[in-house]
Amino acid sequence: MAVPPKSVAGSATTWPKKVTTKSQGDAAESAARAHLVRAGLRWVESNYRTPGRGGGEIDLIMRTPDGTLVFVEVRQRTKASHGGAGASISSAKQRRIIFAARHYLMRFSSLPPCRFDVVLVNGALSEGSQPPASIEWLTAAFDAS
Repeated sequence: MAVPPKSVAGSATTWPKKVTTKSQGDAAESAARAHLVRAGLRWVESNYRTPGRGGGEIDLIMRTPDGTLVFVEVRQRTKASHGGAGASISSAKQRRIIFAARHYLMRFSSLPPCRFDVVLVNGALSEGSQPPASIEWLTAAFDAS
């Protein structure tokens, strides 16, 4: 088992935290949620998954002041070399999100107004990152038809 390096004074230090794709995604979702809450939306749920294989996931479910249920896909890219975060939302990804939203809506006796938003996080979210991340909120980015 590896032992963390000792500092000069002899007190144990911790290993540097490894930046993983999961930790970057979690940070992007957290930043997107905070952005949407500041804009007046209310958080309902995070990371809603349909049961079984081949289903879908919704990163954030929010509610607007007028009661509209908002299904939010958060996409983060540190570099724009492949089109940035927005270029990664394929029609197949949209279908999986719509599938998960339909599954989520089965709990309602009458359907609320709904929409699908996308929050794009371009750039790194770590401290001191150059350039810092930018957040772009696309309302009604796609629909279920």
